[in-house]
Amino acid sequence: MQANLLLTVNQFWTCTRFPRLLKLFQCSPGSTAQGSHLLSTPSSPHHPFIVNSLEQRGWAVCPFYLDLQEGKLLSEESQTAWDAGAFRRAGVGRGTDLQVSEEVRRDHVMWLQNGETTAAQRAYLMLLESLRLAINQQLFLGLFDFEGHFAVYPEGGFYKAHLDRHRESGDRIVSVILYLNADWKPGDGGELKLWTKPADKDGAFELVEPRLGTLVCFMAGDHWHEVLPACKTRRSITGWFRIRS
Repeated sequence: MQANLLLTVNQFWTCTRFPRLLKLFQCSPGSTAQGSHLLSTPSSPHHPFIVNSLEQRGWAVCPFYLDLQEGKLLSEESQTAWDAGAFRRAGVGRGTDLQVSEEVRRDHVMWLQNGETTAAQRAYLMLLESLRLAINQQLFLGLFDFEGHFAVYPEGGFYKAHLDRHRESGDRIVSVILYLNADWKPGDGGELKLWTKPADKDGAFELVEPRLGTLVCFMAGDHWHEVLPACKTRRSITGWFRIRS
């Protein structure tokens, strides 16, 4: 009950900071199996499109998933953390197999930690929780939670073609990327190259501009993707909906 109360207080406080979210919440007239709630999980009008696209194609690109104010707050937090030295060089592999390889990727990450998120981060994570529930309801994927991090690609940064789900990361089912670049323009580089057919990295692909507020989702084990070299600093929040491992 204490955890449920804290969740409710956090949701309400976050919504006072982000009025658009308050409109997305619906009051719950009674109690649930997990206890009584003042507020339920927020939703987004973009979620049906995203879920349908995942079902039909295995990937979705959704511009304007967040509005400019919400996206800029997250971008500013990324910059502040970068200036404070909170980012670390990203590696390849997981656990004891993790290695930094500049030939494969040249980005830096800062993981989102439970209990240490800001109001802007909680607002975004609450929307993702609603998306997780919507995906489970329609696609029956058994998604259990979300893990993610801020990512920064300095000038010249890239990530060669890869899959997000492999032997060391079999619990990652759906990849989710939110872009945080307010002033991106053609020629700035850093596009996401996403191959659109499962298990194919030679055929048709989409080039996704990393514009502020754009959300990209795809099946982590099916779609090869690559971050093209960035000509200026490129920011995002990257993460995965996971199943129980």
